[in-house]
Amino acid sequence: MTLTESLISYAFAAGILTLTPGLDTALVLRTAASEGSKKAVLAALGISTGCLVWGAAVALGLGALLAASELAFTVLKWIGAAYLCWLGVQMLLKPRESMSFSAQGKAKKNPLFGSWFIKGLFGNVLNPKVGVFYVSFLPQFVATGYSVPPYIFGLAAMHAVIGTLWSLTMIAATRPLSRWLQRPRVVKTLDRLTGTVFIAFAVRLATTKR
Repeated sequence: MTLTESLISYAFAAGILTLTPGLDTALVLRTAASEGSKKAVLAALGISTGCLVWGAAVALGLGALLAASELAFTVLKWIGAAYLCWLGVQMLLKPRESMSFSAQGKAKKNPLFGSWFIKGLFGNVLNPKVGVFYVSFLPQFVATGYSVPPYIFGLAAMHAVIGTLWSLTMIAATRPLSRWLQRPRVVKTLDRLTGTVFIAFAVRLATTKR
């Protein structure tokens, strides 16, 4: 496979994967709708950073260990499921009723390490399906004549960029609806819907097999 063929085919496959609705989509949309674009961007950056973490792990061979070890997969799977379930239960039991978009940047002095960046990061890193997918998916697109580890990490970075661009598109789409999305009933409903989605993904992750 030539470099051009590799990049074009991978960009298409990664684009389809990114456009498929999943946990990342739910997290970004919910955050953008109820907490504003700035925190949604942080969540998106956390998700993209998680892709880079998995890309580095696969490039270093740790992804292969996860794919081969039933114990490692099971432990990480249950940690990830528990984390998603905890997020979901929090949203169901304590949904927000209001959110000030204008004050969204004043809560933390260093927003990069705010809660939504961490939630996006952990939601991705604690999902072993991402690692197993990367270890089985990325090597197929390595161009002939190139070193495998850095090329695999480059593909993961490409996926992170595509995912970030899509997240920014979704975030921008919520801005015209910001006034409607700030209504207490809407914010509370979005929290509960997202919490339900998170719990559903937790159950799906807990029952998944390699």
